[in-house]
Amino acid sequence: MTRLMHVAAGPYAPPVPARELTVVSADGARIHVEVHGPEDAPAVVLAHGWCCSTAFWAAQVRALAADHRVIAYDQRGHGRSPAHPVCGTEPLADDLEAVLAATLAPGERAVIGGHSMGGMTVMAAASRPGVRGHAAAVLLCSTGSSRLVESATVLPFGQGRLRTWLTRRVLGSRAPLGPVTPLARRILKYGTMGPGSAPDMVEACARIVHACPSRVRHAWSGVLDALDLDHGVRELRMPVEIVVGTADRLTPPVHARSLAAALPNCVGLTELPGLGHMTPVEAPDLVTGRIRALAAAHISTDRTEPAVHAEEIA
Repeated sequence: MTRLMHVAAGPYAPPVPARELTVVSADGARIHVEVHGPEDAPAVVLAHGWCCSTAFWAAQVRALAADHRVIAYDQRGHGRSPAHPVCGTEPLADDLEAVLAATLAPGERAVIGGHSMGGMTVMAAASRPGVRGHAAAVLLCSTGSSRLVESATVLPFGQGRLRTWLTRRVLGSRAPLGPVTPLARRILKYGTMGPGSAPDMVEACARIVHACPSRVRHAWSGVLDALDLDHGVRELRMPVEIVVGTADRLTPPVHARSLAAALPNCVGLTELPGLGHMTPVEAPDLVTGRIRALAAAHISTDRTEPAVHAEEIA
């Protein structure tokens, strides 16, 4: 891909990982994984959202890797994980379970952070033994479990069949996003970020989103349209914290409030005034702080050596 997949400088430029590996999922999908920080530190696993990549977590990785082992992976078809013909919430759960098995020792606990589709991944995998055995706590950022299209406010008029129909076509468009231009930045900021987002935040998100292939964007839009993971929310029995922006047009706060009400062990809901859907980029210090606090509260300092079940990348 010739298009720049992320910004190359500044706080949102991805740091160089300590190591990289390829994890093979249950159906053969190859998942690109990056590991940052000390090998003997408390573990954090980060799952990004639709049309994004590991670069989305750059600010969190940069801050946490000083004293945590941060594991970030590209969802199938995104970033450096090759496209795969199978799309769905169960494959996402397979991928997360495979990443945990490959990077964590048996019984090792980690904080799992999921943004948007990454949060949905955690919900889809909530009943999996590999997730229950490794998840000490979960942070859900800007996500929902069902009825995404009908509740999205990307289009500026009231809820109803017309808005749902048009939203479905906008989000599911096959059209390529093209180069990152001033107009493209304004459109992306309107749809996914708060009005006060700084230019470097908008640029970082635009580079990441525009790098996602249109066929991948379209394929996963159908999965999100049909999403129904309400049952998975009830299976998230570990401590779960939620962060959402009040100006989120893709997963408005109604989703976060529903999650908080349904979770067996919700330990906090933070609504950030004026922020949009890209909370880890728009509020990097707050999201990093929530992850750090969950790790301190729920991960024991006793751990064994990490597992190796994947192909190391030279």
